[in-house]
Amino acid sequence: MALDLDIDRIRQLVDEGVRAKVYPGAVWAVGDRTNMVIGTPGLMEPDRPGEPMRHDTVFDVAGLTKILAVWPAIGSLVEDGKLHLDEQLGAFWSEVSGRPLGRVTARHLLTHTAGVPSRTNLAHLYGTDPQDIRDGVLHEATLRSPGEAVEHTDRAALVLGYLAEHLSGQTLDVLAATGAWQPLGMTRTRYGPLSADAAARCAPTGRDDVTGARLRGTAHDSSARLLGVCGIAGVFTVLPDLAAFLRHVLRPAREDGPTGLGPAWVEQSLRIQTGDLAPARGLFWHPAPGTDPAADGVWAHYGRTGTGVWLSPGHGRWAVLLTNRDYFTRGREPLTHVRDAFRSLAFSRG
Repeated sequence: MALDLDIDRIRQLVDEGVRAKVYPGAVWAVGDRTNMVIGTPGLMEPDRPGEPMRHDTVFDVAGLTKILAVWPAIGSLVEDGKLHLDEQLGAFWSEVSGRPLGRVTARHLLTHTAGVPSRTNLAHLYGTDPQDIRDGVLHEATLRSPGEAVEHTDRAALVLGYLAEHLSGQTLDVLAATGAWQPLGMTRTRYGPLSADAAARCAPTGRDDVTGARLRGTAHDSSARLLGVCGIAGVFTVLPDLAAFLRHVLRPAREDGPTGLGPAWVEQSLRIQTGDLAPARGLFWHPAPGTDPAADGVWAHYGRTGTGVWLSPGHGRWAVLLTNRDYFTRGREPLTHVRDAFRSLAFSRG
C-alpha cells in the first residue's frame, strides 16, 4: 500500500530550502516498514555543479552518532545484563569512583539529567592527548545534582561511549558495527575519516578552523576529529542504511534481531523518562518539537551538520532529512523551520 502523503508539498518545502540557501542540497525520505518516498534536490557543493545530491550521497551525520552508535551499544549491554541503568557509575567503574561522575547513572546520561558540564572544545580544556581528555571528562565536577534538570550536552554521549568500551572491552565502532550495522546490512555506515573514494561521494560541510580547508569525509566536529572513534560525532552514513535502521526500530525483531535494538530497549527508549522535568526526554530520543508525546508519539534526533531523523511506532512511519547546512552557516533558525514543517508533513495524511 502506498504512503498517504502530500508528496508535492514535501518536495516544495525541501526544494525551497535549496533555493533560499538554507543548505546546498538535501536527501529526504519518508517511509514505513515496506515503502519509501525519496527526494534529492540540490547539489553536494555549489561550486561543483556536476555533483548533484543522490540517494546514496554520504553524509557526516554529526550528533546522529549518538543514535547510530552509542544508543545500540548501551542497549546491548542492558540486554545482556552487563549494565543496569539506575546503578551509580561509581559502584562498578573504578575510573569514576569517588568522583562527582560516580553518583551519576546511565539513565541520567541518556536523558541529559546527569548535571555534567556542557561541552566546549575539548582540546582547549584538556589538551590534545586522548588520555588527558578522557581523564578530564571523567573527573570533571558536575554542575548540578543528578536528576535535577534536563540540560542537553554532548558530553553525556562521550561518557557513555567510554562506559560501553569499558564494560565490553571493545571499541565503540566495533560495538556498533557488530551490534547493529552489520546485522541490518548497513554496509556504508562507518566512522571517519573516510577513504578517498568514499569521501568523493560525501557532501562537504564547513571548514577546518585551523586550515580553512573544506571538510569532506572528515568529521566536522573538532573533538571527534581529535578522538577518532567517540560518542560525540564522527559517523558517516547514507539514506539506504538509515532506512534499514529506522525500519528495524519501528518493528524490532523478537528473535535473532540485532543486539542492542531489541523490542524492550526500543520501547523503553521511546517513552518519557524525565517525569515532570522539561523538556521531556526518552533515552537519547526526544519528542519532536511541537508534538504531544502521548498523542503524537513522534520521536526525533538531530545532527549539527543539518541532519535529522524522526520515527513514530504509532504512525508506523519514519522520516529522514539529510542536509549539509554547515556548508553555508551554523545558524539553526532557517533549518529549524524546514525541519518542523517537514516533520509535520511527514506524519500527517495527504
